[in-house]
Amino acid sequence: MTEKMIDFKVFRYKQGQAAPTYETFQTLCDENTTVLVALQDIRHDQDGSLILRHSCHHASCGTCGMRINSKEELACVVKVLDLGTETVTVEPMRNMPIISDLVVDMEPFYDRFNAAGMPFIRQSEFLDEAEIAEGLETYSRCENCIECNLCISGCPIMGSDELYLGPAALAAAWRVVAEPRGLPTQPLLDWVDSENGCWRCHVAYECNAACPSEVYPGDKIMALRRELTKRKFRGLFGRGR
Repeated sequence: MTEKMIDFKVFRYKQGQAAPTYETFQTLCDENTTVLVALQDIRHDQDGSLILRHSCHHASCGTCGMRINSKEELACVVKVLDLGTETVTVEPMRNMPIISDLVVDMEPFYDRFNAAGMPFIRQSEFLDEAEIAEGLETYSRCENCIECNLCISGCPIMGSDELYLGPAALAAAWRVVAEPRGLPTQPLLDWVDSENGCWRCHVAYECNAACPSEVYPGDKIMALRRELTKRKFRGLFGRGR
């Protein structure tokens, strides 16, 4: 098994510290070592004050989101040697207040995301090749979004406009509009139809690139724009009659 000593340049910050710093650690990695495992080894063997957040270790919970070599990633699924660099730079997600080291305050994210009111369980699509069991009319499944915040970190607008609703909340809003389950959608469309809503997006699609769960928030924002545009045209047409 291939083993290699890798330098980790780790972002460090504690409450009350004048400014963030970087600290470099060395740890031995093999072909199966993920960035999360390497950071856990560093914390266990070299510096117990290193703060990071994690849980499931298999890309289901979204808690280990961070920037790895300047790219938004889930640390639990990024293998160190696959990065191909002698030094791995690890930083907290952007556009959120830093609590300590690699951990950010997720409260602003949830304030926006939860306001969309998206249910966690949705009606599932049937795969084209699936054999539908007799008497089974629908499937249910969990939503793709794992609330990792990576799309917020990758979004160039979030860094300059703290009032922007952001790609996660807007994608959640579209899910409710697309599958309202009897709920009125006009209040939600009114919420996103603002200068801080879906029209604030600059269509950089960095959120799509950052998302590890195939939510494609940028596509959902464009879907909201199309729906709002259609409704406005229908309103104008109706008044013109």
